[in-house]
Amino acid sequence: MLRGSPLAEDAELIVSELSANAILHTASGLTSGSFHLAVAVSAQVVALSVTDDGGTSMSPKVEHQDQDQDQDQDQDQEAEHGRGLGMVSVIAHRVVVHDSDGGHTVTAELFTRPRPGVPPC
Repeated sequence: MLRGSPLAEDAELIVSELSANAILHTASGLTSGSFHLAVAVSAQVVALSVTDDGGTSMSPKVEHQDQDQDQDQDQDQEAEHGRGLGMVSVIAHRVVVHDSDGGHTVTAELFTRPRPGVPPC
């Protein structure tokens, strides 16, 4: 859908991260689990949405790692995970998380043209 678009690589990375999060952190990763990907393309925006199967009481959220604190081995291992949504929020112009039927939907938007008054990422 985005062949030749300057947004194709960013979209690919976003889909990869959101899909991996659904599989790793929700019931979507179970044997009978699934997740759904929706892609909407217009002249103004590319919207990429992943809906998971839920199974966790917490909604996905962006957490910023504290780089100033000393980390022991457990924290080092933990630091390998939990950065995907943060990375998506840096790449995308807007990220919206909302609950859906039994799960969560994360939508990342890439604007095709700069919006007036909004600095580029």
